[in-house]
Amino acid sequence: MFTGIVEELGTVASREGPRLRIEARTVLDDVTLGASIAVNGCCLTVVGWDADAGWWDADVVEETYARTALGRLRTGDRVNLERPVRLSDRLGGHLVQGHVDGVGEIVTAAPDLRVRTDRHLLRYVVEKGSITIDGISLTVVEPEADRFSVAVIPHTMEVTTLGRKGPGDVVNLEADVTAKYVERLLAWKDV
Repeated sequence: MFTGIVEELGTVASREGPRLRIEARTVLDDVTLGASIAVNGCCLTVVGWDADAGWWDADVVEETYARTALGRLRTGDRVNLERPVRLSDRLGGHLVQGHVDGVGEIVTAAPDLRVRTDRHLLRYVVEKGSITIDGISLTVVEPEADRFSVAVIPHTMEVTTLGRKGPGDVVNLEADVTAKYVERLLAWKDV
């Protein structure tokens, strides 16, 4: 589990087949083989690293590349990075699984960010509810017919990729897990 509070901006060093190498420092402080690190909101497993040189590797399956915005990453792209929450940590954002539900397209850049996405995701988007965009925990301002809006503060624009993205850019989206559980439970009441 993650919180959606980005710890560091990393940089894509290379992508060779399934192997994705990310340059980073902060998230390598306590890294171990098999550790999880969220990259733009997508939970990936550490399969190699060199903390002194400042990089770590993950193997990304084609399914993940195809169903997330990670498949569009190129060498030099900046990415949002976050280590999993520890039980002793403060929960600064909201509970985030690192399981991308789908992608959206930026219609209007931050600070008044508008993201277009599929209707199957929009059913989980509610005013003042939580949404994760590229791994960033944000609060929904307004859900609309084919998009939703969030307000992004200057600090978030500065320390995440949202300050660098504009119309047409694709982002990973994760809906609040609570909404998905409620939907599932309500569906079971009639069974």
